[in-house]
Amino acid sequence: MSALPWGLLPDSAEVGPDGDLVVGGCRVADLAARFGTPLFVYDEEHLRARCREARAAFGEGVAYATKAFLCRAMARIAHEEGLHLDVATSGELHVALAAGVPADRLVFHGNNKSALELSAARAAGVGRIVVDSFDELDRIEVLHEADGVVPRVLLRVTPGVEAHTHEFIRTGQDDSKFGFTLSTGAARQALERARASAAVDVRGIHFHIGSQVFVADFFHDAVAAVAGWFNGLDLPELSVGGGAGVAYVEGESAPTITEWGAAVRQACTEAGITARVTAEPGRAIVAAAAITVYTVGTIKDLPGIRTYVAVDGGMSDNPRPVLYGSGYETFAVGRPEADRPRRVTVVGKHCESGDLLVRDARVPADLGVGDLLATPVTGAYGHSMGSNYNKVLRPAVVFVRDGEARLVVRRETPDDLLATDVG
Repeated sequence: MSALPWGLLPDSAEVGPDGDLVVGGCRVADLAARFGTPLFVYDEEHLRARCREARAAFGEGVAYATKAFLCRAMARIAHEEGLHLDVATSGELHVALAAGVPADRLVFHGNNKSALELSAARAAGVGRIVVDSFDELDRIEVLHEADGVVPRVLLRVTPGVEAHTHEFIRTGQDDSKFGFTLSTGAARQALERARASAAVDVRGIHFHIGSQVFVADFFHDAVAAVAGWFNGLDLPELSVGGGAGVAYVEGESAPTITEWGAAVRQACTEAGITARVTAEPGRAIVAAAAITVYTVGTIKDLPGIRTYVAVDGGMSDNPRPVLYGSGYETFAVGRPEADRPRRVTVVGKHCESGDLLVRDARVPADLGVGDLLATPVTGAYGHSMGSNYNKVLRPAVVFVRDGEARLVVRRETPDDLLATDVG
């Protein structure tokens, strides 16, 4: 018997007069009826509060990592709350600019930026380009010969710190596709070359140790690893990237953005770093702001084996369980405070046995076909990593606030599937 850990829900979540879930002043069941399922429901005030918290924790220059979740409405919120935006492809750059975010508030990332992407970023006038390789320096210098544009850049280094997280989302260890390795001398060589080049204006150093990092000591170790070299460079900026973890299931705990920022500042003070220190939170801002709402379509009870509960979404709207073995909670929207004594496996509708959302989900004993089932903490890397596998239609995204719901990403239609299919 276990009720849903309420702390996993968006800030505004509450139980309505009828005992069902309300987010942002809106009955979630009404949202499902109006917009259909699967449906991403975001608490807009939660998003804004986390943006403000990040700005307070790290100050001017802190950037929202858009890979976690991006649409024009989200880009505008981050910008309105004083954040810069970290974009990693020409597509993310395009969406941010289309949202009206000034180019000088953008930080352009990527381990394999093409000449076209670099050209677009330079032409737009992005605030920083994070240079990731010697080949990238080559491409920037060729472009400079043609147009004379000199972007401000940060050099990404790998500090040699192996954070305890899934191997697919570790990025700070020496064996990484990202950045210039500190231990091999590549970072020193890159800085010498960049400073001697007329094609770039080197403003600082960037590092990132990975995602879903729960222990602040890893950030402390990374700062310490970089500081001995960085302090002699006389550079005005140091970005510690993102990666602060969030809790997804009962029993997990994670530092708040404020606590993470305090740990980073303390580490920098102890290491003697006087440069402006910035960061790039993504998941920590958006993950807990959203729930995904599904409709139960099929329940298969296999006596002595398991019970499968199939919903109308799946790995196409949340691939994290398949990619990383990520865990989630689940609950009935109509009775969020109900005990959940029944153990089931929540699966999607795709033609894959691995199409799994929650392996050992706890649900109410009376869960039935047609019920609305939700998973919390789905605001990061669900919509952004989603797909059209089996030609499913991507879900709608709704922002709720003060009793009002606004559609920010409409549900796809069958004709959308043919938009790029030239036959």
